[in-house]
Amino acid sequence: MTDGIRLKVCGLTTRTDAEFAAQVGAEYLGFILHPESPRYLALEKFTAFAADLPKGRKVAVAVEPTLPALAAMNAAGFDFFQLHFRHDLPVTTIASWTETVGLDRLWLAPKLPPGVSVPAAVLPLAQTFLFDTYHVRKFGGTGETADWSKFARHRRAHPKKTWILSGGLNPSNIADAIRESGARVVDVNSGVESAPGVKDHAKLQRLVEKLNEGRA
Repeated sequence: MTDGIRLKVCGLTTRTDAEFAAQVGAEYLGFILHPESPRYLALEKFTAFAADLPKGRKVAVAVEPTLPALAAMNAAGFDFFQLHFRHDLPVTTIASWTETVGLDRLWLAPKLPPGVSVPAAVLPLAQTFLFDTYHVRKFGGTGETADWSKFARHRRAHPKKTWILSGGLNPSNIADAIRESGARVVDVNSGVESAPGVKDHAKLQRLVEKLNEGRA
């Protein structure tokens, strides 16, 4: 934890970057298992170094997984499951994810068009929700900033849930993002990279320093 703000570093593809992220204070380490992502990491590559990573921090990131795929992630040793999905996906599908991995280990990341809120029927199915930037074709990973005011409205409306802010966060805007959104958990990816899937350790260190300075 950094100055009371929990940090997740996502899009990790190597043991070196994952270990550095943990070293500088990331509480969560995210690995993208969605093949269409430029930061895709095959499950077998993750398992090759998963045992060397800190316990309780590993997050599987996937898009509308099947139950067998989700079960495979669970068996691979992930601690949490960040699942992106269309906001109008049948609730029964989402409920099946909850039943598979549990309420507290499931992070729901609905793809919310402008003017659309997290569906009321989805809220009881997870304790943690992640906001990312809306894109017509993509499920996150755009590098563009999210709607901070929309995030803040959800956080105020449902204070007992954990809300994670994602989307275009970097050392230059992290303080403004936290101040305007009220986020206590942030997710960084492209904003601390030198190339997709390659973390820039200097950028990540600067972002952590911003958090530790208290300006965030």
